[in-house]
Amino acid sequence: MVGVPLARRTRKRVAHPTRIDIVLGYAALGWACAPGAHPMRHGTRACSCDRIGCPDPGQHPLSPAWNVQATTDTAMLTLWWQREAEANVILPTGRVFDVFDVPAAHGLAALSRIDAAGVFTGPVAENGDRVLFYVATRGNPDDEDEWWSCSLDCVPSAIEDTPGLRWHCRDSYVLAPGSTLPGGRPATWLRAPDHRPLPDPLRILDFLV
Repeated sequence: MVGVPLARRTRKRVAHPTRIDIVLGYAALGWACAPGAHPMRHGTRACSCDRIGCPDPGQHPLSPAWNVQATTDTAMLTLWWQREAEANVILPTGRVFDVFDVPAAHGLAALSRIDAAGVFTGPVAENGDRVLFYVATRGNPDDEDEWWSCSLDCVPSAIEDTPGLRWHCRDSYVLAPGSTLPGGRPATWLRAPDHRPLPDPLRILDFLV
């Protein structure tokens, strides 16, 4: 190989994980998954779902029964993604983890404050213009007044000064990193899960508010 630099001769092609690989990785963490719609790259439709004028293209479950459907069963997950290789990945919250979902600028600033304080952030994802903090779930508190749905942006009163903060817990879901966002960009991990226990949600909330 005269004239071919050694670096070029020894460089190995890096294999990118398939969607099935990504899904099975979440299942190995004990995180249930369900298939999601995906953005359309061609044609007039923005989303692979059947809804005309979908308001949230590629960022919602395929089935209205997603909460029951979501599983860690590797055989079922493999079958689903073999049938629909481009399906995005939906992660139900309120089981293993909850998720704080904040505007990107606010989330990145909070991440810097958490790092400066030497606090473990837990997994952190970036989904377009949002940053998502994965925290230990509150599950089903005994006191129903201590439970909030993901629709909140200003309740409880402790987060009134943080508009746009969403707390995804039971009966909610998030789009997993490795999925495709509208426009073709991927949702990505800023801090990938690493099998460590997830942080206390109220501890992370202190930095977000």
